[in-house]
Amino acid sequence: MIVIVMQAQATQNDVDIVTKKLVEAGLQYYLSQGEARTIIGVIGDEKSIAQLPVDVFPGVEKSIAVTESYKLVSREFRHEDTVIDVQGTKIGGRHLGIMAGPCAVESLDQLLEAASAVKRAGAQFLRGGAYKPRTSPYSFQGLEEKGLELLAEARERTGLKIVTEVLDSSAVDIVSQYADVLQIGTRNMQNFTLLKTVGKSDKPVLLKRGLAATISEWLNAAEYIMSEGNYNVILCERGIRTFETYTRNTLDLGAVAAVKSLSHLPVIVDPSHGTGHWKMVRPMARAAVAAGADGLIIEVHPNPAEALCDGNQSLTPENFSLLMDEVGAIAAITGKAIP
Repeated sequence: MIVIVMQAQATQNDVDIVTKKLVEAGLQYYLSQGEARTIIGVIGDEKSIAQLPVDVFPGVEKSIAVTESYKLVSREFRHEDTVIDVQGTKIGGRHLGIMAGPCAVESLDQLLEAASAVKRAGAQFLRGGAYKPRTSPYSFQGLEEKGLELLAEARERTGLKIVTEVLDSSAVDIVSQYADVLQIGTRNMQNFTLLKTVGKSDKPVLLKRGLAATISEWLNAAEYIMSEGNYNVILCERGIRTFETYTRNTLDLGAVAAVKSLSHLPVIVDPSHGTGHWKMVRPMARAAVAAGADGLIIEVHPNPAEALCDGNQSLTPENFSLLMDEVGAIAAITGKAIP
């Protein structure tokens, strides 16, 4: 892949001429229009690319070869931070997105109580699982479509956007009818068929890092989604599996700084799954925002002791409100704000 950097004064006609020549050469292109420059990513046969006199096309400043295996995800493809707009609510850049709610949708009363609490505290998104992939087949598996219907009702009553997980390609259409953001869970990070399917969707995608995935594998998974045409990808660091057993996972906040330098995509952090202990969620949420994260996804339950899953890592509404006050102050120092 090469990246064509257009001159600051390049016209739309210049861009059209370049893209027309790329199509005539049988090449695929992706446009990234920033505040100052238009960038054109070119993918296709290397020989065909090499034969094009790209640098003499009108309006072209230079062309750069992208060496990483992930192309569209790379910071080389787009220098500016990508801001994902979810129906008016933004994540990335100076916008700190907060997703909060129960691990699983259990009932309408439970969901509405959680939704109202996180809304009051300042969250913009309600997270909640309708389909729950569990380690044991005997654990609560979620309310499925009924859970989606309850999420939609909670959105209607609170105005919160909905983030919920989709487990396989066959469920993308039905989940998309209810969700504002499609979540790809850690177990499915390298389910390439599913990644391609959500890549054809018009819904933003929240891509969680795999249990033992390297940063490169994680970014390449995002590339699968973007290569199908869906550029609205949000990365989520949720901890990786290491030799440590005290915490549920090892929350890799170094990955936040790494990804921010390697990719233009927004990255949020899940300190609930990252630690597995509710007492650790607030400190790690503060650390995540200080490290430059573009948002948080937090498990909040009205009564964690009675939660059907992940009660040990769920915050009460009161503790979530404290978290929001804390991360809001840190966000202001880093130049971000909670919308």
